[in-house]
Amino acid sequence: MQTWKRRALGYLVLLTTAIVLTATGYQTGMRVYEGRPRTFLDSLQFAVEMFTTTGFGGDAPWNSAEMQAFITVTDLLGMVLLVGALPVFVAPLVESALSTTAPQELETVVTDHVVICSDTTRADELIRELEANDVPYVIVESDRERAEELYESGKRVIRADPQSADGLDAARLSSARALFADLSDQVDASIVLAAKELTDDVPVISVVENPDAGTYHRLAGADTVLSPRSLLGQSLATKVTTAARTGMIDAVEIENHLQLAEISIRHGSRLAGLTLASSGIGEQSGANVIGVWVHGEFIPAPPPDTELVEGSILLVSGRADQLEQLAEMTQTSVRGFEAGGTVIAGYGQVGQAVSAELDEAGLPCTVIDQEDIDGVDVVGDATDPETLAAAGVEEAETVVLALPDDTTTEFATLVIRDLAPETQILARVEEQANISKTYRAGGDYVLSLARVTGRMAASQLLGNRDVLSLEQQVETIRQQVPALDGRSIGEVNIRGRTGCTVVAIEREEDVVTDIGPDTTIQSGDVLVVVGTDEAINVFEQEFQSGTN
Repeated sequence: MQTWKRRALGYLVLLTTAIVLTATGYQTGMRVYEGRPRTFLDSLQFAVEMFTTTGFGGDAPWNSAEMQAFITVTDLLGMVLLVGALPVFVAPLVESALSTTAPQELETVVTDHVVICSDTTRADELIRELEANDVPYVIVESDRERAEELYESGKRVIRADPQSADGLDAARLSSARALFADLSDQVDASIVLAAKELTDDVPVISVVENPDAGTYHRLAGADTVLSPRSLLGQSLATKVTTAARTGMIDAVEIENHLQLAEISIRHGSRLAGLTLASSGIGEQSGANVIGVWVHGEFIPAPPPDTELVEGSILLVSGRADQLEQLAEMTQTSVRGFEAGGTVIAGYGQVGQAVSAELDEAGLPCTVIDQEDIDGVDVVGDATDPETLAAAGVEEAETVVLALPDDTTTEFATLVIRDLAPETQILARVEEQANISKTYRAGGDYVLSLARVTGRMAASQLLGNRDVLSLEQQVETIRQQVPALDGRSIGEVNIRGRTGCTVVAIEREEDVVTDIGPDTTIQSGDVLVVVGTDEAINVFEQEFQSGTN
């Protein structure tokens, strides 16, 4: 719209100038070459009639060659200006008439919805979670073009300013379940203030880039402040420290005697190259393999002939001692966590969180960043082989990529994998869509900031759902499913229909971990379900809607 206004203003200035100059030239020409003086108003009338093509022949014919040439040139100029008006005025009006216009307020009555300010990739992940749970939402988007794109794609959206009380009122905030703000630290604080100006009864969830800004969001009135970058950094660090202690990437405790863990098949492991059947995992450790990540693709309930390639990650359940036994089976004694055992590339919020966690755990690390600031050991480009070599990447046990740009992360992964084929690479990316590319480049474990943020927000907004793992590659939830009461696991075919696995059932004071096809779901049971985010969404759509 602003572009159209600028073009229209420019065109009007050009047209006015052309008319005035034409009138002045005509007045002069008629006096000098034709000997028929005309007033400026007469000449201005001629110019307007000529440019509007309503007729200008009152003074015809013109006898002098000079005036005939002048009339010919002004005719052509008028035609050019007339044609030029089409894309400036006519085309936008036609396009506006034919295009779908996003409403400026909700067109239907909606209650118990989530107001999302505004459209971002991290909000997309939350929307995916809300849609899977049939929770209504409305996006408040101030950009007209983006709002219309969302509206045409079928999203419930209004074009309004999320920083204004009127804009939030148009989204019916007073009857909403919650408000989610994720634009920037300062804008989010403004949104929180506007929301609290309307109502104090609706919970407000805001996202901060800088953890220090959380204090001001709370002062503004935010009920929950999420800091996904810090959580992501702590998560990546935990995967390093946990691996150093036990060989496991990470573990989630379901109950005191049951845990879920992600265990990597390290480079040089004796299990690498074996099939799941020939590995002896179940017989020797007692752990249950729920799924396996191979090059970023998750295989639920892997068949016995699944090959355990180097860098693949097992998702397993079992007691702590069983998981530790399995972790020992997957390790290699070639490398260890010695000085410089971990290299951190990038020293922003995520990189600083990783460094702090490793320092607290007593694990040494080397930090690479382009800026020479406190905490940085090697100044340089993380995609430069010489910089990486100076940081000791070739001898490192693990490299953590905490770079701000996904394209840079992908390229750095390629360079590191070439320099150090056996080094474990943990990476974070901004966009969920870039996870598979980073795995293809050689990453061993990749987490998406957008997905972690979406999970964090969903865990706050979805009251019927207990998310046990916010920062793992798979999602683990604890949920009652009344639609399945009295039916067996085999009869329902949860794994076949959704790709999820029921790993445990909480039944009153007990926890059933021996889950088989004949296990019957009883009234009041709480299912502990594991799967990818997509599979969990399918599970919730299949069974929370009452379909069985």
